[in-house]
Amino acid sequence: MLQPKRTKYRRVQKGRMKGVSQRGHELSNGMFGIKSLESSFITARQIESARVAATRYMKREGQLWIKIFPDKPITKKPLEVRMGKGKGAVEYWAAVVKPGRIMFEVGGVSLEVAKEALRLAAQKLPVKTKFVVARDYQD
Repeated sequence: MLQPKRTKYRRVQKGRMKGVSQRGHELSNGMFGIKSLESSFITARQIESARVAATRYMKREGQLWIKIFPDKPITKKPLEVRMGKGKGAVEYWAAVVKPGRIMFEVGGVSLEVAKEALRLAAQKLPVKTKFVVARDYQD
Protein backbone atom coordinates (compact mmCIF):
# COMPACT_ATOMS: atom_id res chain seq x y z
CA MET A 1 0.00 0.00 0.00
CA LEU A 2 1.26 3.48 -0.87
CA GLN A 3 2.12 5.74 2.05
CA PRO A 4 1.16 9.43 1.86
CA LYS A 5 4.05 11.78 1.16
CA ARG A 6 5.32 13.42 4.38
CA THR A 7 5.58 17.19 4.37
CA LYS A 8 7.06 19.64 6.88
CA TYR A 9 3.62 20.74 8.04
CA ARG A 10 0.15 19.27 8.16
CA ARG A 11 -2.23 20.50 5.49
CA VAL A 12 -4.95 22.21 7.49
CA GLN A 13 -8.50 22.96 6.46
CA LYS A 14 -10.01 26.37 7.19
CA GLY A 15 -12.53 25.31 9.85
CA ARG A 16 -15.16 27.52 11.48
CA MET A 17 -14.49 30.11 14.17
CA LYS A 18 -17.56 29.56 16.32
CA GLY A 19 -17.94 30.55 19.95
CA VAL A 20 -15.67 32.45 22.31
CA SER A 21 -12.06 31.81 23.25
CA GLN A 22 -11.75 28.84 25.62
CA ARG A 23 -8.25 29.73 26.80
CA GLY A 24 -6.05 32.81 26.82
CA HIS A 25 -8.88 35.08 27.97
CA GLU A 26 -7.17 36.40 31.12
CA LEU A 27 -4.02 38.47 31.62
CA SER A 28 -1.12 36.22 32.61
CA ASN A 29 2.11 38.26 32.31
CA GLY A 30 1.49 42.01 32.16
CA MET A 31 -0.78 44.51 33.88
CA PHE A 32 -2.46 45.71 30.65
CA GLY A 33 -3.58 44.02 27.46
CA ILE A 34 -5.81 44.14 24.40
CA LYS A 35 -8.63 41.64 24.05
CA SER A 36 -10.30 40.67 20.78
CA LEU A 37 -14.05 41.33 20.42
CA GLU A 38 -14.39 39.56 17.03
CA SER A 39 -13.12 36.38 15.40
CA SER A 40 -10.63 36.52 12.55
CA PHE A 41 -7.43 35.13 11.08
CA ILE A 42 -4.55 37.45 11.99
CA THR A 43 -1.54 37.13 9.73
CA ALA A 44 2.07 37.03 10.90
CA ARG A 45 2.67 40.38 9.17
CA GLN A 46 -0.18 42.04 11.07
CA ILE A 47 1.14 40.70 14.38
CA GLU A 48 4.64 41.95 13.59
CA SER A 49 3.43 45.40 12.53
CA ALA A 50 1.40 45.72 15.75
CA ARG A 51 4.46 44.68 17.78
CA VAL A 52 6.66 47.29 16.07
CA ALA A 53 4.07 50.05 16.63
CA ALA A 54 3.73 49.27 20.35
CA THR A 55 7.45 48.86 21.10
CA ARG A 56 8.33 52.00 19.15
CA TYR A 57 5.92 54.05 21.26
CA MET A 58 7.16 52.52 24.54
CA LYS A 59 10.77 53.45 23.58
CA ARG A 60 12.19 50.12 24.82
CA GLU A 61 10.92 50.59 28.39
CA GLY A 62 8.62 48.03 29.92
CA GLN A 63 7.90 44.68 28.30
CA LEU A 64 5.53 43.46 25.60
CA TRP A 65 4.21 39.90 25.35
CA ILE A 66 2.60 38.54 22.18
CA LYS A 67 0.02 35.95 23.24
CA ILE A 68 -0.99 34.65 19.79
CA PHE A 69 1.09 32.64 17.34
CA PRO A 70 0.52 32.22 13.57
CA ASP A 71 0.52 28.41 13.30
CA LYS A 72 -2.15 27.94 10.62
CA PRO A 73 -0.95 27.75 7.00
CA ILE A 74 -3.28 29.55 4.56
CA THR A 75 -2.91 28.19 1.04
CA LYS A 76 -3.81 29.70 -2.30
CA LYS A 77 -3.62 28.49 -5.86
CA PRO A 78 -2.10 30.82 -8.47
CA LEU A 79 -4.36 32.97 -10.64
CA GLU A 80 -5.83 31.43 -13.79
CA VAL A 81 -5.10 27.82 -12.81
CA ARG A 82 -7.63 25.10 -13.59
CA MET A 83 -9.43 23.14 -10.88
CA GLY A 84 -7.81 20.04 -9.42
CA LYS A 85 -4.10 19.15 -9.31
CA GLY A 86 -3.97 19.30 -5.51
CA LYS A 87 -3.90 21.98 -2.88
CA GLY A 88 -2.15 25.29 -3.53
CA ALA A 89 1.09 26.50 -2.00
CA VAL A 90 1.21 28.23 1.39
CA GLU A 91 0.50 31.94 0.89
CA TYR A 92 0.95 33.06 4.52
CA TRP A 93 0.65 31.92 8.13
CA ALA A 94 -2.17 33.07 10.40
CA ALA A 95 -3.32 32.90 14.02
CA VAL A 96 -6.94 31.99 14.73
CA VAL A 97 -8.39 34.59 17.10
CA LYS A 98 -11.83 34.26 18.70
CA PRO A 99 -13.71 36.82 20.80
CA GLY A 100 -12.26 37.18 24.30
CA ARG A 101 -8.68 36.25 23.37
CA ILE A 102 -5.90 38.38 24.90
CA MET A 103 -3.55 39.18 22.01
CA PHE A 104 -0.91 41.50 23.49
CA GLU A 105 0.13 42.23 27.08
CA VAL A 106 2.25 45.08 28.44
CA GLY A 107 3.97 45.45 31.80
CA GLY A 108 6.46 47.79 33.46
CA VAL A 109 4.99 51.04 32.11
CA SER A 110 2.39 53.55 33.31
CA LEU A 111 -1.31 53.24 32.45
CA GLU A 112 -1.17 56.16 29.97
CA VAL A 113 1.86 54.77 28.08
CA ALA A 114 0.37 51.26 27.96
CA LYS A 115 -3.01 52.55 26.77
CA GLU A 116 -1.50 54.55 23.90
CA ALA A 117 0.97 51.80 22.89
CA LEU A 118 -1.79 49.18 22.75
CA ARG A 119 -4.10 51.60 20.89
CA LEU A 120 -1.43 51.98 18.20
CA ALA A 121 -1.00 48.19 18.07
CA ALA A 122 -4.78 47.63 17.82
CA GLN A 123 -4.96 49.93 14.78
CA LYS A 124 -2.79 47.44 12.89
CA LEU A 125 -5.12 44.51 13.59
CA PRO A 126 -8.25 43.54 11.58
CA VAL A 127 -10.44 42.99 14.68
CA LYS A 128 -12.20 45.26 17.15
CA THR A 129 -10.35 45.24 20.45
CA LYS A 130 -10.81 46.30 24.06
CA PHE A 131 -8.18 47.60 26.49
CA VAL A 132 -8.06 45.51 29.69
CA VAL A 133 -6.38 46.12 33.05
CA ALA A 134 -5.37 43.46 35.60
CA ARG A 135 -7.60 43.16 38.67
CA ASP A 136 -4.69 43.63 41.08
CA TYR A 137 -3.46 46.87 39.44
CA GLN A 138 -2.97 49.88 41.73
CA ASP A 139 -2.12 53.39 40.48
